[in-house]
Amino acid sequence: MTGLLSQIRRNVKMFFKDKGMLFTSLITPLILLVLYATFLAKVYRDSFSSSLGEVPCPESLINGVVAGQLMSSLLAVSCITVAFCSNMLIVQDKVNGAKTDLLMAPAKRSMHAIAYYLGTLVSTLLISFIALGLCLAYVGISGWYMSVGDVFLCLLDVVLLTMFGTALSSVINFFLTSQGQMSAVGTIVSAGYGFLCGAYMPIHSFGTGLQNVLCFLPGTYGTSMIRNAAMGGTFREMVSLGWPSEVVEGIKDSIDCNLYFFGNKVEVWVMYLITALSIAVCLAAYVLCNVLISKKRK
Repeated sequence: MTGLLSQIRRNVKMFFKDKGMLFTSLITPLILLVLYATFLAKVYRDSFSSSLGEVPCPESLINGVVAGQLMSSLLAVSCITVAFCSNMLIVQDKVNGAKTDLLMAPAKRSMHAIAYYLGTLVSTLLISFIALGLCLAYVGISGWYMSVGDVFLCLLDVVLLTMFGTALSSVINFFLTSQGQMSAVGTIVSAGYGFLCGAYMPIHSFGTGLQNVLCFLPGTYGTSMIRNAAMGGTFREMVSLGWPSEVVEGIKDSIDCNLYFFGNKVEVWVMYLITALSIAVCLAAYVLCNVLISKKRK
């Protein structure tokens, strides 16, 4: 246990010691927040306003809906992309030979694998919590409708998404052996993940076939989970204003708070179950990779 804790501390310190990696991880959520607020906010506002038809809506509620959607989109993406950035330490240790030195210590390879995962998880959670704080501040300025329960659900969602991002990046980064591969994977994940998980553009706007395909991806449910938590207060406000349930459900459908898998509605608790199972599967794959490589070297 002492060796594991020492290894985790070493990995966390190495992450924060690398100013370039740390700056990139810190600045990414802030850049996304500025870009989302500048470009996506108007798109979300126009989409929401057009879906209302003749239903009257206070300006503050429109602002709250847009802010909640932006917040959920940013956190759904940054929890994963920052995890990939933080987990690049695995590749860096391979490139500079540090991993070979670490494996010479009298400790099992599994201990080093666990230390990499937990170290990355701790580092990423620190960045994710900072991003969550920035998002909550933005929502507070724009239009606050969240309850204490909503905030705690967002906190839980950030933890689960960060765990998933760390587990997924651990599996992928395990096979990388160069700086070039590391940069390529980082670029692909940063550019493509937001579209695949429905953060940039709701999958409801895609064709039925593509919607069904994207519903096989765990990230889709992660985005919907945190969107339900971030926008729960605005939906309760709509109900209290006397909006028809059909209108409220239609809005939920249009922004992926409601997901449908081959026509069947996916309940929120099922989304949490899918996310938890995805974390378990990725972790199992990561452990299996380390076990197989260990046996191969023996």
